[in-house]
Amino acid sequence: MGQNNPDFLNEATQQFQQALTQGWTQALEAFKKVDVGATNGLPGLGAMPGKLPKIHFAPEKMQELQQQYSKEALSLLSEGFKPAKVAADRRFADASWNENPLAAYSAAVYLLNARTLMGMADAVEADAKTRNRIRFAVEQWVAAAAPSNFLAFNAEAQKKAIETKGESIAKGVQNLVHDIQQGHVSMTDESLFEVGKNVATTEGAVVFENDLFQLLEYKPLTAKVYEKPFLLVPPCINKFYILDLQPENSLIRYAVSQGHRTFVVSWRNPDASLDHKTWDNYIEDAVIKAITVAQEISGSPSINALGFCVGGTMLTTALAVLAARGEKPAASLTLLTTLLDFTDTGILDVFIDEAFVKFREAELGKGGLMKGTDLASTFSFLRPNDLVWNYVVGNYLKGETPPPFDLLYWNSDSTNLPGPFYAWYLRNTYLENKLIKPGKATVCGEKIDLGKLDLPVYIYGSREDHIVPIGGAYGSTQVLPGKKRFVMGASGHIAGVINPPAKNKRSHWIRSDGKLPKTQEAWLEGAVEHPGSWWTDWAAWLKSHAGKQIAAPRTYGKGKYKATMPAPGSYVKVKV
Repeated sequence: MGQNNPDFLNEATQQFQQALTQGWTQALEAFKKVDVGATNGLPGLGAMPGKLPKIHFAPEKMQELQQQYSKEALSLLSEGFKPAKVAADRRFADASWNENPLAAYSAAVYLLNARTLMGMADAVEADAKTRNRIRFAVEQWVAAAAPSNFLAFNAEAQKKAIETKGESIAKGVQNLVHDIQQGHVSMTDESLFEVGKNVATTEGAVVFENDLFQLLEYKPLTAKVYEKPFLLVPPCINKFYILDLQPENSLIRYAVSQGHRTFVVSWRNPDASLDHKTWDNYIEDAVIKAITVAQEISGSPSINALGFCVGGTMLTTALAVLAARGEKPAASLTLLTTLLDFTDTGILDVFIDEAFVKFREAELGKGGLMKGTDLASTFSFLRPNDLVWNYVVGNYLKGETPPPFDLLYWNSDSTNLPGPFYAWYLRNTYLENKLIKPGKATVCGEKIDLGKLDLPVYIYGSREDHIVPIGGAYGSTQVLPGKKRFVMGASGHIAGVINPPAKNKRSHWIRSDGKLPKTQEAWLEGAVEHPGSWWTDWAAWLKSHAGKQIAAPRTYGKGKYKATMPAPGSYVKVKV
């Protein structure tokens, strides 16, 4: 009866408002003491600077934020703890959340607090790097604190536990034990995939190997091939078969089908015997060696080359080393989601400063391994809800086995990096951005000058890429002097690249006038969207640089370079 009394309601509302004010003040003080060092818990990142400088907020933004917070909190109270509509967030989309008033309310309060905390991060008055670090730290905390991540609050997991009479919980514990033993959270049912059996199946052979890589040559699918061979250099931070997942989405098979005699670098997964290898070792003994072997096997002094992600950075560096020696082996260069100018590195910039790089140099600069599992975890936490907590909830709270997905199997098949290689890469690219400064970086005894690479270049960037931002990919157009073609594709770092024409998915943008203004935003103003894959545009471009057609070889290799085992070889099968 008392609860229906207007005086009681007014008093309750006033008390609630006082609690909101007190809570807001406490939250503000706690936020000012935020420690971005909390992100040190992310594997592979090491220490970031601890306490931030004293934080100040934009008063007008904070006032607006407090008013909005109070308004939405009072609205929640006025609903009388009835189910709130939270289904717009997929973490709470299952009907069981709205069927359970307490669960729905906890989700609604969480979403309000999350929006407010992110708003506070955006209201910080500081330099861009500090703001980004604060936002990243808050994003990590907010993602981890979601009620969906805890069995005590997850209505969907509770309902499933009841329906299965506890079987889902038992299965979840089994999944947790399994993932602890394998060292990473399962994103797919890895037992269903095997390299060389149902991924990386394009026919070919290993024609060369050393301590760092195996060179694969692929069997021609056409009666004639172009005289200039085609060499692909994938990132050594991953395994090459992202370019050869299935026959229908294999960029390698596509290149072979277009009549190119195709060679691919398959990186060795480093162990302790390689923990001393440097950036120079990888450029001289791997990338340059692969170029030389492709030349000698094909008999052509000129090749076409493609680099993907850091593979593109390494390939371009190798060509710059050769240019400094007076050699120009490449007729053309293709760069897929590659950074040469490290001015715009996106979210990864929050980790990079002198203190962080010095820490890594002290830890790994003289030897040691940067663990592949740590690197994979780092990249997953760049999208914590999609690539971490989604699987924690599904695997452990609901006891589900994630569905088979070849791309996620590849994503979990990580590789180590030699510590000295990793330390050089951090300082000379991400921190000091030396590659675009003529003569500032010395590699293999040569001063690097990208201005000497006056060859045709096809540059591709993905619009939603969170690892190589589209502006960063576009930056290569401003530092390479040759004739360039820039294409932007839809989607992200991987899905944008692996977009075969037959699927007729997504779209890409091209500027018909060929102009390359200083910024990607200015370029886009004159670009036209085209439906479907960019592969066909690239294939036509590559064909124009491939030379005449000759009879396809009947055997792998040539002379001392003999086939030693079938593709995909043995290096790619080594797990971390």
